[in-house]
Amino acid sequence: MTKRVSSQRRNRGTTAHCAGHAAEDIVARHYHARGAQARGRRWRGLGGEIDLIFDHAGATVFVEVKKAADFAAAAARVGPRQVARLVQAAEEYLGTHAGSVSAECRFDVALVDRVGRVEVLENAFA
Repeated sequence: MTKRVSSQRRNRGTTAHCAGHAAEDIVARHYHARGAQARGRRWRGLGGEIDLIFDHAGATVFVEVKKAADFAAAAARVGPRQVARLVQAAEEYLGTHAGSVSAECRFDVALVDRVGRVEVLENAFA
């Protein structure tokens, strides 16, 4: 019985992982269609991971992607501790890429619903 539960959990985890990657792909296409240039994907520093990084309209844009059944549920998944980790990771990214990124930056949260629609909350942490 325990082995079966473990297998079910593993399958749910794999499904969630794949859904997260698919959501990132959708959001990357969304930004690209609006003229953004990709700088990084799943960038990991000591502070944590940044899902997507773009150059857009003279700014470095750090994007956190959240997928859920609807936009409200996706937005609810961004908590204060995660925001702090994202800011720390972005500071590290900017420090390690000094001179090659725009000094102006912002944090967007990209919400993806169950059918793949995207809603972007620009400058979400301001």
